[in-house]
Amino acid sequence: MATDKTFYLETFGCQMNAHDSEKVIGTLQHEGYRQVELEEDAGLILYNTCSIRDKAEQKVFNRLNDHKKLYKAGKRFAVLGCVAQQEGEKIFERAPYVSLVSGSASYRKLPEMLVRLEAGETRITGLDDRQTEETFETEFTSRQNPYRGYITIIEGCDKFCAYCVVPYTRGKERSRTSTSVLAEAQRIADQGYTEIQLLGQNVNSYRDPEGKRSFAELLAAVGEVGGIRRVRFTTSHPRDFTRDIVEVIDQVPTLCDHVHLPVQSGSARVLKLMAREYTPEWYLERISWIKAARRPISLSTDIIVGFPGETPDDFIQTMDLLAQVEFDCVYGFKYSGRPNTPALTMIDSISEAEKSARLQVLLDRQREIQRINYSKHLGQVMEVMVEAHNPARGQIIGRSSQNKPVNFTCGQAIAPAPGSYMQVKITGTHPNSLTGESV
Repeated sequence: MATDKTFYLETFGCQMNAHDSEKVIGTLQHEGYRQVELEEDAGLILYNTCSIRDKAEQKVFNRLNDHKKLYKAGKRFAVLGCVAQQEGEKIFERAPYVSLVSGSASYRKLPEMLVRLEAGETRITGLDDRQTEETFETEFTSRQNPYRGYITIIEGCDKFCAYCVVPYTRGKERSRTSTSVLAEAQRIADQGYTEIQLLGQNVNSYRDPEGKRSFAELLAAVGEVGGIRRVRFTTSHPRDFTRDIVEVIDQVPTLCDHVHLPVQSGSARVLKLMAREYTPEWYLERISWIKAARRPISLSTDIIVGFPGETPDDFIQTMDLLAQVEFDCVYGFKYSGRPNTPALTMIDSISEAEKSARLQVLLDRQREIQRINYSKHLGQVMEVMVEAHNPARGQIIGRSSQNKPVNFTCGQAIAPAPGSYMQVKITGTHPNSLTGESV
């Protein structure tokens, strides 16, 4: 029995997942499906899932349980993404009303899986293992962001950090050709986008299958596409962060002056336990390259507190690194065990209360660092890309090239559209944002 060709898709997790959903939506639409805004109105209900944090899979099963009554009304369910790859066919056991389970490495097979679904099959799986060399490329991407076009240039991960589930859920590292990346960048520019963000679990681990361009050279080439005013990239891994990345940011004005470089810990001992395969000194050398650039490059990072075996002294070393680097933004997390990861075999003797206390100390100190950093922008005029409006406060919401949120007032009778650019004088600063007025 053919399913009603309408669909609802909900996305959990990171920018990679959000962009995967754009490609899934485009594929479904190309196959004759129409997107709707409510589960109740859809013939096919899809959840694109994330398993990077604790209890992520439980959130998905809770959502499935909330809507299982729709199965009796003839709705079909699909679980996509990292939880799908992690749990595999166990999903059918826990949620028998699910008809399709597919990890992200199998999205290229989505059209044929949809045909099987429409033919009435009830247990369809796409669960490629780490042997796949394929990437998910499609010309039918349905871009949901009105001002930023995303391009995935590398999928998967070969780093196997002790705490991370990504190598098990997204497969091995596999890069797209630079030719295909630049063709997509041109299509994005032709659609009217002026900002591109290059994506990858380790975006700077990119290796061109054609051998034409290094990651830094690809950055430059994307930045030179006609009509593109801003190019961002995330997330970088310190092990593959090379000096030419900083040099090309200095050389190509369209490359945004922001680098996100996760450090995870300031302790050499903990970094070794994490299997990060670099030392604090290695990391700080890369920070020194960034700080020596001619352009002021904003720095952000990820830090995990409470990793198994992290002593009070290890935590102090992380706080010392925090003070030394003076990041503009820190995403801090408490360690939580993830399925299949080596860290699960380590003794996690740090209480949740202690993890929470360490995280709060880190975030409080970082807030003070950001307050000082952001205050340095007072009186400056900067270019801001408009992202949204806040009519209740009479403000335009935007973002600087350094990836800092800017909320500003504008004297125009008609508010500028998302994706447009404004010159803004900064009149107020906060730890997490800037305020100003257009000039």
